[in-house]
Amino acid sequence: MTHAVEANFDGLVGPTHNYAGLSFGNVASTQNSAQLSSPKQAALQGLAKMKALHDMGMLQGVLAPQERPDIHTLRRLGFSGSDADVLAQAARQAPRVLAACCSASSMWTANAATVSPSADTVDGRVHFTPANLTNKFHRSIEHKVTGNILRATFADSQYFAHHDALPGVEHFGDEGAANHTRFCHEYGNQGVEFFVFGRYAFDGSKPAPTVFPARHTYEASEAVARLHGLDPDHVVYAQQNPAVIDQGVFHNDVIAVGNRQVLFCHEQAFLNQAEVINQLSRKMDDQFQVIQVPTSDVSVDDAVRSYLFNSQLLSVGGETHLVIPEECRNNAAVWRYLQQLESGPAPISKLHVFDLKQSMSNGGGPACLRLRVVLNSAEQQACNQNTLMSEALYSRLTTWVKQHYRDQLSEADLADPQLLNESRTALDELTQILKLGSVYPFQQV
Repeated sequence: MTHAVEANFDGLVGPTHNYAGLSFGNVASTQNSAQLSSPKQAALQGLAKMKALHDMGMLQGVLAPQERPDIHTLRRLGFSGSDADVLAQAARQAPRVLAACCSASSMWTANAATVSPSADTVDGRVHFTPANLTNKFHRSIEHKVTGNILRATFADSQYFAHHDALPGVEHFGDEGAANHTRFCHEYGNQGVEFFVFGRYAFDGSKPAPTVFPARHTYEASEAVARLHGLDPDHVVYAQQNPAVIDQGVFHNDVIAVGNRQVLFCHEQAFLNQAEVINQLSRKMDDQFQVIQVPTSDVSVDDAVRSYLFNSQLLSVGGETHLVIPEECRNNAAVWRYLQQLESGPAPISKLHVFDLKQSMSNGGGPACLRLRVVLNSAEQQACNQNTLMSEALYSRLTTWVKQHYRDQLSEADLADPQLLNESRTALDELTQILKLGSVYPFQQV
């Protein structure tokens, strides 16, 4: 066995963090539309979580945000003239398009890509496929720069393999690691990769949600597994329960989370749930623990509103810890269940509560903010060391945020040319801090 650890690479919240209500099917995003946001507070809250996990002994990395407003995309849509002209035209003619091109949604790096560790892949490299995120326009424009950032973070082709996003059509709608979990006995051993999807794209007779969209297809999961060279005997596919998608469970990580030999999920998470669990258990040689939360203890609605399952399961000092948002403590049913869980015989032994209100108000909890990347010792050394959290990096990024980010932002502010200048200045400096090179369109003009 090769020794390996699971690193968390969190998305740094961008300077244009705002509440435009762009994500149909995401309850928090819709309900908090048009509120004032605080980009500075959002970024600092995210950094505080990264630093806390680093202090717990986790390998913690940082992924840079996207360039926003996205002038490149606005020009592709027919707006012209100077950058200020482009913003003014978009604000006047298509304000919702402008809002989409200003979204800071790349902060939720669980959607950035699907990652397969070298222990699972046929060529013994870590594989990355950026998610095409076709279901939401504001996210579908991310994957090219996401790929640039991932290549700059994991650059050595001896250890890392990078694929292009899947074709950008609904048949291959791919939402990344928000619908992907890896189970294993040890991180350095071959594991079982668990792909969760919302619908079949080429078979309309199969079950599917009727209220909210199923963003991820079976065909996309199959394609990523092929690209990554996975052994079919070490892969399990499962369909989300369409009834819970229609209750606001837009990704699997809103209703289930897994780590190593533990699956923590709601009893209504999957279609044919008993068979899904049996498959996982068989492929894990029956050394598999499942914590199924009954509806009688926590309703789907409470799970969605608290983001109980949009949590991080961490292996810390031989124990399994659960990172949850403050909203879990504020929900009586959820908090009562968690207190019983922590004190009982279940494998989860400790809770860590974080204030992530700025992200939560836009529909993203602790698990949304991180991309899990299993790395052995050689791969850790081969990745961009400037992106790994440390006391020095935390201090420098905190100073950077306080210098460049606004305290408040409204949707009306998105057309301000000064916001574009502030964002580009900040990101240009960030690429130097993280040693990323020219990953943004404005740097390549």
